[in-house]
Parts: sequence; C-alpha cells; structure tokens
Amino acid sequence: MNHKSFLEQLQIRLGKDRGEIDGYMSAFLQIMKERCAQMDVVSIQGFGSFEPKKKLERVVVNPATGKRMLVPPKMILAFKPGSAIKTKLKMLSSK
Repeated sequence: MNHKSFLEQLQIRLGKDRGEIDGYMSAFLQIMKERCAQMDVVSIQGFGSFEPKKKLERVVVNPATGKRMLVPPKMILAFKPGSAIKTKLKMLSSK
C-alpha cells in the first residue's frame, strides 16, 4: 500500500474530505519526524514503537574486489511491532 492508497482508505473510513485527511497525515508525520530527531521513542498503542538507534562503525568487505572498507556510524529508525500486530502476523503465517 502506498501513501495515496492509504489516504484513500482513511478518507473512506473517516468520511472526511481528502484535504482534511492529507492535513492530518502531514501533521502526524511531522510530529513523528520531530520526535525521532530528538531521539525520543514514539509508541503507538496497538501498533508498535519507533526508536532511533545508533548503528556503530564497522568494516565490510567488497565481495567482488575483496577490498575492506570502513562504514561510518549512522542513525537508523528501528520499528518494534506491538503484541496485536505480532498476533495477527502469527495467525496469517499459520494458515
């Protein structure tokens, strides 16, 4: 599902016009970006949590050339699904 189809589903379920839904999503995403940039964990009840983490510097080897390279440290955003999502996925995988 892409952004456009997600907004369409929200529009159908909430019965709001497209501009209003787009405004809600823009505000939601902006808040998420700001909080993650401040290194805060963002938890959404029943869905999961987003946590900024620092990935350490590491050495990798290019398989084609065998040359070793140093990959600098970087920040990543890790997602941990909530128990409701985990349960739903387990039910789907057992079918």
